[in-house]
Amino acid sequence: MVASSNRLEAMIDQLIEQPRYALDTEFHREKTYFPKLALMQIAWPGHLVLIDPLSVDVAPLGRLMTSESLCVMHAAVQDIEVLCHVTGQHPMRIFDTQIAAGFMGLSAPSLATLHERLLGVNLAKGDRMTDWLERPLRQSQLDYAAADVARLLEITDLILAEIDSLGRRTWAEDESALLLAKGCALREPLDAWQRVKDLRRLNGPALATAQAIAAWREERAAKIDVPVRRVMSDIAIASLAQLRPQTEAEMSRARGFDPRSLKASVRTQLCELIVAAQNSDPREKPEPAPKLDELRPAAGLLAAWLSQRARELSLDPALLGTRSDIERLLAGQESSRLAHGWRHDLVGEPIETLVSGKAAIAFDGGALSLEKRSFESI
Repeated sequence: MVASSNRLEAMIDQLIEQPRYALDTEFHREKTYFPKLALMQIAWPGHLVLIDPLSVDVAPLGRLMTSESLCVMHAAVQDIEVLCHVTGQHPMRIFDTQIAAGFMGLSAPSLATLHERLLGVNLAKGDRMTDWLERPLRQSQLDYAAADVARLLEITDLILAEIDSLGRRTWAEDESALLLAKGCALREPLDAWQRVKDLRRLNGPALATAQAIAAWREERAAKIDVPVRRVMSDIAIASLAQLRPQTEAEMSRARGFDPRSLKASVRTQLCELIVAAQNSDPREKPEPAPKLDELRPAAGLLAAWLSQRARELSLDPALLGTRSDIERLLAGQESSRLAHGWRHDLVGEPIETLVSGKAAIAFDGGALSLEKRSFESI
């Protein structure tokens, strides 16, 4: 257990010289806007440490994050966010075992699944829902936390051996690297409206108002460090945006809005913001839904083909592509993952050949296949 600055600095000095290390975090954010780090686990050959962030400032770990040492994690997005928050940095290089396992056909496997499948080991589950902020931590909690990293490097080697045999290491490394942007991206208040599903169908003054309210909610939640829905519910944002009240009395009639949850000065500020937003244009509009027209019937058939192709290639189908990716590709939208990189090579290019009329989908032996057209009609 590392609970002093001297021991932490000594550990960092040693770790920076290592080519790689395994890392995991335990945190809570049910009652806060920012994740509250409760424990950090790090392992490297011959060593396993648990760092108590309630006893020592972990900010110096930023020095490790910016080193060339490879950080191995499982389902890393939230851990990356935590690291960015507590150290101000993210690892320069990461490898995500959950993503990498998708390239050997496993569909978003849990860490327990990887232990069972690759090591024949069953991880204890008793402390999965524990309160990691309690002190002192029980031995069973410490053992549970340690197990998350104890054999993660061993699991990594087994995954790498499999995907190397398939020539997919670069794919896994590239997909892992993409997580850095996702995990460390600050939650930009001006983009907060995009995370509220009901706002995407709004337009004009209603959308402008919704964008302003969602940004205000995000900023206030960060300021007082509470979850955004503790400030205001999603349905209240949508209702206020459609109602577009001119006074605080009118605001109180909006569905889902409880004026008692906000101080008088905050309600006044919010009302002024809503009135001002009504005279503004939307900052941006949602990406339009793909217009497939005559290609729409092809989307369902191609989704079935893509799923089959993933099984043939021993790939996680969700990793290879989704129905949404197919529709965006058919509509010519660059946001489709199938328009770029290894996904384009495997399935994007064949789909483009199909819609150009140079290929056709055939059903043969219980399977779908893309074949060159004979241009013979039945």
